Amino acid sequence: MPVLFRLNGPEHAQGRTLDTPINSEDLMPTLLGLCELKIPASVEGLDYSGYLRGDENPSDGATVITCPAPFGEWKRSRGGKEYRGLRTTRYTYVRDLKGPGLLYDNQADPFQQQNLCNDPGIAQVQAELNALLNKKLAAQNDQFLPGSKYVAKFGNKVDPKTETVPNTN
Repeated sequence: MPVLFRLNGPEHAQGRTLDTPINSEDLMPTLLGLCELKIPASVEGLDYSGYLRGDENPSDGATVITCPAPFGEWKRSRGGKEYRGLRTTRYTYVRDLKGPGLLYDNQADPFQQQNLCNDPGIAQVQAELNALLNKKLAAQNDQFLPGSKYVAKFGNKVDPKTETVPNTN
C-alpha cells in the first residue's frame, strides 16, 4: 500500500514519488531517522530517511512478505496457510511449505489476475526471485517452519473455532 511522508524544507516543497517497496518493520527506523534519533541496534528494518531526503536507496529493491501461521478467520479449511514471499517493484512471488504458488508481474498485471508461477516463459525470473527469497530468509534467520512451531515458540493461544491465532489476545 502507498505510504506518504511529508518532509519540511523548501527542497521538499514539490514532493516526489519513490517507487520502492518498504515493509512495516522499516517504518520505525525510518521515522526515528527522520527525527534524527538513534535507532536501537535491536530494531529490525531499514532506515529510509536518507532515501526520502535524496540519498541512496538502502534496500536491494525487494522486501519479504510473511505469514508465519494462519491467523484470525483465515483458517486452514478456507485456504489459510503459512507463506513467505517477496515483493519487488516489478514482481510479487510467494511460496508456501509445499513450494511456489504465486508469481505476478506487477507492471503488466497490476491487479494480479494472471498467476505466472511455474510458467516456462518466466522460469528464470522465478528462479532468481526464489534464490533472493532464500537469501533474505537466511539473513533473517527464518527457517520457514510450519505455523504450529511459531505458535508454540511464542506461546500464542489458538482459537478452537477457527484453529488459528486470533487477531487479538
